[in-house]
Amino acid sequence: MIFVKVTDSIGAITFFPVWCCPFVMNDHEINNWGLNHCVSVLSAMTKASCAHFTKRTNMETEIETADTIPSNIRLQASPTNLSPKLETVSTLQPNTVPTAIVYCEGNFGKVDGKTANGLIRHSQAYRIVSVIDSSHDRQDSGQILDDIINNIPIFSNLEAALVHEPTVPDTLIYGMAPSTGKLSSQDRVVILDAIAMGMNIVSGLHEYLSEDLEIAAFASKQDVTIRDIRKPKQSKDMRLFDGSIAQVNAVRIAVLGTDCAIGKRTTATVLARALNAKGIKTVLVGTGQTGLMQGAKYGVAMDAVPPQFCCGELEGAIVAASKAEHPDVILIEGQGALSHPAFCTSAFILRGSQPDAVILQYAPKRPHRCDFPQMPMPSPEDEIALIEAFADTKVIGVTINHEGMNDGEVDATIALQSKRLGLPITDALSRPVADLLSMVVLAYPNLQQEPVTAA
Repeated sequence: MIFVKVTDSIGAITFFPVWCCPFVMNDHEINNWGLNHCVSVLSAMTKASCAHFTKRTNMETEIETADTIPSNIRLQASPTNLSPKLETVSTLQPNTVPTAIVYCEGNFGKVDGKTANGLIRHSQAYRIVSVIDSSHDRQDSGQILDDIINNIPIFSNLEAALVHEPTVPDTLIYGMAPSTGKLSSQDRVVILDAIAMGMNIVSGLHEYLSEDLEIAAFASKQDVTIRDIRKPKQSKDMRLFDGSIAQVNAVRIAVLGTDCAIGKRTTATVLARALNAKGIKTVLVGTGQTGLMQGAKYGVAMDAVPPQFCCGELEGAIVAASKAEHPDVILIEGQGALSHPAFCTSAFILRGSQPDAVILQYAPKRPHRCDFPQMPMPSPEDEIALIEAFADTKVIGVTINHEGMNDGEVDATIALQSKRLGLPITDALSRPVADLLSMVVLAYPNLQQEPVTAA
């Protein structure tokens, strides 16, 4: 086996296979992780690139042949600045889309895997190369989600995902949205392994990884970034609601729902594409971690903002989109549900965006609220009545999340609810996109329709 001997500026030496990126550990790290695990992580990189060598300064390399790492060599770490290189805003180079593996152990295709699910269906900011979930090992992610092959494979662990790639992907994205909002001990090991391989980390957890001492120090040592999507700016830099939303000329449509993780963002994304394709210039304003990970140009993670600034921060994002893009329509991604006692975000969205109209998403076969088995789902009629009583707006259509439904049940539900509610009903994923588009066109027939470039 070929090993690379690396000597840094103070004489610390380490050996690793030529296919691995630099992975210099001290005794404490080896004891914590276990030597076997460290070797396992290294050996998994049989197809990874050595391009990371050039990222490390003051190092000399020489090629040596050996069956094992020489036993008399002690792995040491160089002194390092423990202030991690962090970022909370994505900055992409022109024509460069970073590659990413999405970590979603045990949750892909489920409610708590909504971030991974969304990134597989749509991502402008990252090119997703694979998903990690041992319960779907070697399966196609598109087939799991929508019964459509997308050639983005699922692997059982990080090592298998890395072996599949010719070079180390740029980023590991934490693709789950657990109700706790925190990192598990198992997840921590995966994050540290990814950092060891030179991968940047993106997380939407309420627990900021950039403030985790172990993770942040190791990220600094490996010269990688941590992007905490939900980490807000300082309160002194936040804005209060000032009423400037009234100066926005675009039609504002909020996509709300009867529960969390019910498909609001997915429906909004499909609708934005359809409107732009039809020549109705549309901007989607993100309000949650997944939309921002996907590459929403405008938006704010609402549930990470202090309540007194929520309306103002959302208003600011919408006003910025209006001034910069001059769109015909601004779609606002919903969060939670107005009727849900665990969430306040829908109220802030209605207040801050002052929408002209609302599209409501619901799941006919969902028996109770997510994570609240004692709390039955509201009917669409009740949610519509609450929304229209709470805000000066109107519901112009209803969309279905078809979880647990077959095709015949979707058809029957559309027919029944259309008659009962007197509104257009469709399923954004399983029915023609023209049906979704018609909700907006019927409500606002004067919208201009000419070729546009999506923002």
